[in-house]
Amino acid sequence: MDVRPFDKNELIRMTPFFSELTPESAEQAAAQVVTRRHPANQVILLENDWGNSVYFILEGWVKIRTYNLDGKEVTLNILGKGEIFGEMAPLEEIPRSTDVITLVPTVIGSMPAQQFVKLLHTEPLSGLYLARLMAKRLRQVNRRLRLRESDSQSRVADILLFLADGQGTVAGQGMEIPNLPHRELSGLSGLARETVTRVLSKLEKKGLIERDRDILKIIDIEALENLLV
Repeated sequence: MDVRPFDKNELIRMTPFFSELTPESAEQAAAQVVTRRHPANQVILLENDWGNSVYFILEGWVKIRTYNLDGKEVTLNILGKGEIFGEMAPLEEIPRSTDVITLVPTVIGSMPAQQFVKLLHTEPLSGLYLARLMAKRLRQVNRRLRLRESDSQSRVADILLFLADGQGTVAGQGMEIPNLPHRELSGLSGLARETVTRVLSKLEKKGLIERDRDILKIIDIEALENLLV
């Protein structure tokens, strides 16, 4: 892990949360953020840690995970550039409820929890942003739960659409997302890794996706949505 300097204007531009603040407040808040580069597979937060900071992803991807009663790892979410995590524990003044681990080399900015909560009190639009974010995440979880009994193709398609919604970049009619390891897609979908690999190959043969080493391109978002049953 190493500290990486970020220009305040670059930090503000890359982080949607700051766009909800007045320019003056955004600059003051950005000045409180310390940025660090973390290697892949490094634990950033552990369940039951206390919420001393709130985090912003500036580069890379992290996995939000927990464990079920049988001790099996459950992937709750995957977050990427511009997204925020660790915001609930400071608000509720309770320990963390999940682990957060990097998937790739990742740059993360951390803000003291006290400063974050102060912003929510002084900048109402930042609270509205947070409410919209929570509603979006809840809506995504509900959709995934509804699809748990669907066939494997629907579940994999939904995960790709889920990632596109959070981190996709427009590419023609479709979207581009990072080509994550199949084990992570397996964790999100609740399917065996071999099943995920087989479904992705089928989707590629149908011309619905294209893959290279780092990027997975969804050729047609609407066509992929039509696979959901």
